[in-house]
Amino acid sequence: MRLFISTGEVSGDLQGALLVQSLRRQTAALGIDLEILALGGDRMAAAGATLLGNTTAIGSIGLFESLPYVLPTYWAQQRAKRHLRAYPPDGVVMIDYLAPNVTIGRFLQQHLPAVPITYYIAPQEWVWSFGSANTRRLVAMTDQMLAVFPEEARYYARHGATVQYVGHPLVDQAQSFPSRAQARTDLGIREDAVAIALLPASRRQELTYILPVMCQAAAQIQYKLPQAHFWISLSMEAFRQPIEAAIRQYGLRATLVSGRSPTVIAASDLAITKSGTVNLEIALMDVPQVVVYRVSPLTAWVARHLLKFSIPFMSPVNLLVMRGIVPEFLQERATPSAITQVAMELLLSAERRQHLQHDYQDLRQAMGEPGVCDRAAAAILDSMIHSSNSALSS
Repeated sequence: MRLFISTGEVSGDLQGALLVQSLRRQTAALGIDLEILALGGDRMAAAGATLLGNTTAIGSIGLFESLPYVLPTYWAQQRAKRHLRAYPPDGVVMIDYLAPNVTIGRFLQQHLPAVPITYYIAPQEWVWSFGSANTRRLVAMTDQMLAVFPEEARYYARHGATVQYVGHPLVDQAQSFPSRAQARTDLGIREDAVAIALLPASRRQELTYILPVMCQAAAQIQYKLPQAHFWISLSMEAFRQPIEAAIRQYGLRATLVSGRSPTVIAASDLAITKSGTVNLEIALMDVPQVVVYRVSPLTAWVARHLLKFSIPFMSPVNLLVMRGIVPEFLQERATPSAITQVAMELLLSAERRQHLQHDYQDLRQAMGEPGVCDRAAAAILDSMIHSSNSALSS
């Protein structure tokens, strides 16, 4: 059997890799020979997928920020479409990545309508308030949706989708997160040292709009707390030079670590982080966090005044429970002084930290039980096998 998976960006590659691992285990147990082709990244390739295009560096949030990625996305999709036509798959899985996956979905509806499509980790249409057009497209083109947020499952079910709530895949990954003691030993951090994780970027645009304000806040914290040392997790090697330049520019006492974000997070007393899936990782490791997000001022103006963009929260931590567990600072509110004030409170107030960590318990319950990736893989394989049997019987 042949399965095609379509995703993009660093987080999609991570979730895709966890899914590929579960699919490999289950098909091996069933005696099924499964070929997995993908638009994804290095993690998916390492897990056993054959890449038709690497999409980890193709991604952005914002209207104008996405323009540099239009052509790379187009060429990656054209390669995938040619391969799908030549070698039709027995199933397709889409992970997040709204606009590119809608394009792939339309192609499949037109040229391969019998192929079952599963959307796993659907785009957050239930959050962004951009109207229901995309929702209708997603529901129309998918045979099943595997939801990772409870509210996501309720939203798409109300709009007519066949939905199964499987829980969030990071619950499975959390089993392998290091302890604080082990992480500090691995990084050579003394137990009494103050370690602060900075997690500024998984998209290039975030180096422009988030990294400077995060470094400015770090410089203020460093002035108020001279014993603090910053640990910066590098999500992509291409980001090394601009981040190193920022460390020098703002005079930070900082260490840049490549490819070990769980270790950096687990070792830290606090994380100052961009909004994204990493917020859930931080919460699962019980580390206090301050969430920051910015896009270009022009994008923000268009979204607010022309598109009437409105969201209850930005961070997945707050979205999961639909209340403000972690402090988040968006756009104009994301100032160095505001970030510094809350960061210092979390570092110096045991009561504030304990309150936040108590709220993390509600988050863990909302993320579901372990076995998320296995449940998702089983649902995908069931869909493929059912479709194959139906085709044979007809």
